[in-house]
Amino acid sequence: MKSYRKELWFDVRGRRAFINITPDVEAALAESGVREGLVLVNAMHITASVFINDDERGLHHDYEVWLEKLAPHEPVAGYRHNRTGEDNADAHMKRQVMGREVVVAITEGKLDFGPWEQIFYGEFDGGRRKRVLVKIIGE
Repeated sequence: MKSYRKELWFDVRGRRAFINITPDVEAALAESGVREGLVLVNAMHITASVFINDDERGLHHDYEVWLEKLAPHEPVAGYRHNRTGEDNADAHMKRQVMGREVVVAITEGKLDFGPWEQIFYGEFDGGRRKRVLVKIIGE
């Protein structure tokens, strides 16, 4: 069995963003040489997410609006966590809802997706470098 590890780094200047990382994961898969197996893709930061969905701007906008209703950024003083000097309690909650990781099957050297599925990095507290782990195992 083969094992391959790669880190993807992101520096989102704004507070939030959704980035399609499917091409990056596909490139890592090609580098790995794995033809049959699994790929794990996970955010290595507690205020970021990795998830699978459609790459459609309207949906991404709807996520933004929905997440802000669930865990509004302001008022910052409304969160106990922010009493530590942080202002990102909402980002922790948004990450919890959107998820930490995804696992995708690899079949014949390709990501085995359903229709319209893509892998996204969700940033909820940007302004500094963060990373995503891509771990591939298989034959």
